[in-house]
Amino acid sequence: MTERVAPHGSGTAPPGSEHRAAREKRGVRESASAAIKATHPRNWELWTLRPRVLVFLAVWEPLTLALVIWGIAISEPATATDWLRFASLAACATAHIQLTRRQEERRRSRLARVFIDLTGIWIFPAALLLPMGITVLLMVLVGAQRWFNWRRPPHRFLFTSFTTAAAAAVAHWLFRALDPTALTALSDQNSAVEFGYLAIAGFVYAAIQALAVAAVLALSSYTRPTMRTMFGSMTDNLLDVGTIGVGAINAVLLVYLPPAIVVLVLVSVLGNRLAEISQLQDDARTDAKTGLLNMRGWSESAARAFDRTRRSDGHLALLMIDLDHFKWINDTYGHPAGDEVILTVGRLLQKIVRPADVVGRFGGEEFVVLLLDTHSPAAHRAAERVRSAIAELEIRTTGRRGAATTITNRTTSIGVAVYPDHGSTLDGLLHAADAAVYEAKETGRNQVRFAVTPPRSEGGDHAKDRVNGASSPPADRIAE
Repeated sequence: MTERVAPHGSGTAPPGSEHRAAREKRGVRESASAAIKATHPRNWELWTLRPRVLVFLAVWEPLTLALVIWGIAISEPATATDWLRFASLAACATAHIQLTRRQEERRRSRLARVFIDLTGIWIFPAALLLPMGITVLLMVLVGAQRWFNWRRPPHRFLFTSFTTAAAAAVAHWLFRALDPTALTALSDQNSAVEFGYLAIAGFVYAAIQALAVAAVLALSSYTRPTMRTMFGSMTDNLLDVGTIGVGAINAVLLVYLPPAIVVLVLVSVLGNRLAEISQLQDDARTDAKTGLLNMRGWSESAARAFDRTRRSDGHLALLMIDLDHFKWINDTYGHPAGDEVILTVGRLLQKIVRPADVVGRFGGEEFVVLLLDTHSPAAHRAAERVRSAIAELEIRTTGRRGAATTITNRTTSIGVAVYPDHGSTLDGLLHAADAAVYEAKETGRNQVRFAVTPPRSEGGDHAKDRVNGASSPPADRIAE
């Protein structure tokens, strides 16, 4: 952001401008002082990490550095061809980074956990074909541009760089052990075998990085981590596989048709764009804090399931779940602790419902679950299981002053509405369940309340959305 100031020698200054200028200069000095203070080792973000994460980093990073040094020591001397390939990869990687800088900034700003860096398209072929020392040089060039673009905390940058370099060293050694010719003897007869070698090297290259990142995420979490939080979504992993695949194609082109790798710059730019579009689609339907469907995503999925149930003359139930005294948690322990409670409850709901049921967060401390093929008795049992499971949670988090604390014995009010008993439309069920939650709150909280059966005239409502769905086992199998 720029500031507009009067140029020197522009005439008489307007009233108060001298005081404004003094305040601006003081603000600049304070900002510079804060920036200098933040660079002091004592103030690094690194020290805010959990002790077990620091221990892991203290072990992992020297190990990765040793692997890189070992890889450089055993690699063959560089040739003129190697330097030419390095120049080609460096030029293409630079073009890729600069052409997708804005897209990558947006992707990183929306992601809280797993991030797939598409520059693997250029690093992976270097790991396969070039001496390890040149591969490290390419990584330094790529990393420097990434650093100046995003200015990540140094400890994150070093962790990512060391991990990627170690993965490249192991992949280089493995691929050269499997194929000492480094693709130069590729033919129709051995193409399937060479493809297998590339696949093995790519798997090892990706697995080392995925496991290291998963370990840090798991150790950083105050709640039990899930596979999704550690390894990312299916889309993330498909993007990772695609990056390795394009990198393997890049390696083949470098050996047999080097000028053609320019085409992969366009492919990489398109890949960034598709990754951003996919992420935007997910963001539009999911709650950023829990990963559950948000109100829009839940409404769309629930409407499809509801329409199918109505066509088949079936039954379903809707649970409206409201955490009791949630404001007290925020006031007592702070909002980060409240976020941990919301996240933990969201994970619990995902765990105890069936895959076909539709779980969402409606904002604040409210969740909603649509149970397919469910009558009133099964809905009541399911709601009681949810209430009991939330009461048994032990949520490890931090208090306002950063001290470790455990939040337990949380109560929940749940409203239940069943189709067609309590409503003939999805909106009708939502209103009925919401009224039941209100009644549960008014009569003491920590209980399950069923909606009031409406008069027959209520059937005139109409659904806003239409959908399809899949049949499910009875809801009383939840959490058994």
